[in-house]
Amino acid sequence: MADLDGLSRLAARQDGVVTAGQALRLGFTRGQIRHLARSGRWTRVARGCFVPAPEQAVAAPRRARIRAAVTSMGPGAVAVLDTAAELHRISGLRATAAIHVSVPPDRPVRQRRGDPNLVVHQLTLGANDICVVGGVPATTAVRTVADVILRAARYPSVCVIDSALNRRLLTERDLALVSALVAGRRGAVAARAHLAEADGRAQSPLETRTRLRCVDGGVPPDVLQVEVRDDDGYLLGIGDLGWRAARVIAEADGRDPHRAPRAVYEDRMRQNRLVNAGWTVLRFTWSDTLRPDYIPETVRRALRNSR
Repeated sequence: MADLDGLSRLAARQDGVVTAGQALRLGFTRGQIRHLARSGRWTRVARGCFVPAPEQAVAAPRRARIRAAVTSMGPGAVAVLDTAAELHRISGLRATAAIHVSVPPDRPVRQRRGDPNLVVHQLTLGANDICVVGGVPATTAVRTVADVILRAARYPSVCVIDSALNRRLLTERDLALVSALVAGRRGAVAARAHLAEADGRAQSPLETRTRLRCVDGGVPPDVLQVEVRDDDGYLLGIGDLGWRAARVIAEADGRDPHRAPRAVYEDRMRQNRLVNAGWTVLRFTWSDTLRPDYIPETVRRALRNSR
């Protein structure tokens, strides 16, 4: 007899996913599994992997699909590259539907036509390169960053490194390990240059991109997360990027953190305090970073006006 309660408990521990093998061990027959999948009561998320909860039948959560994809590839499979970064919650890469999984190099593998979003790799990984993130085997943060920055362009690469540092998934000492991991591999020269530009004080990819635009435009900030205090030491505000001598601050305004009414109110109050203290406050959005000259030229004008 099928153990429905046992199946629900198991799914709850595995991001909502169960394998066909697990269902069989809980008393389901192959015929029952096929019927449940064909009727839509179970959602197939990868070969041999299902989400058996009716309320999740329309679209399984992203993490469930990642777990299912890794599980479906058998022993030794691990999430890698962008997918490993996603599991570690490292920001800076463009979100896609692709799920990157690596299997042992000695295993013959063909890309599955039935799983168009599954991208199979065969990376050479050591035991120290693998960890478990929320129950899903994945490359460690150090190995993930190394693999990503060998393939990504400069801006997303520096964003990834900054994010990993800011979230304390990497330390400054770990950057030497990342440098060693990229040595001798294709893209190593560019990857090491990206490491040299990293700064873990950046709190978002938008801050990183804004900083890089300033660097490229010849007006690099001299401080990040600059604290502005009055004569009594009272904290008036903290700016994302700062030019202290000119008393100029640049704020990277992400859409979500600054959209809530309370956030808008607090931003305005803080800006008013900074302006009254004699600071010029500039505000930049993601779309501004897509224009190479706009941010540095705006900063340059503010620096000239401060003289």
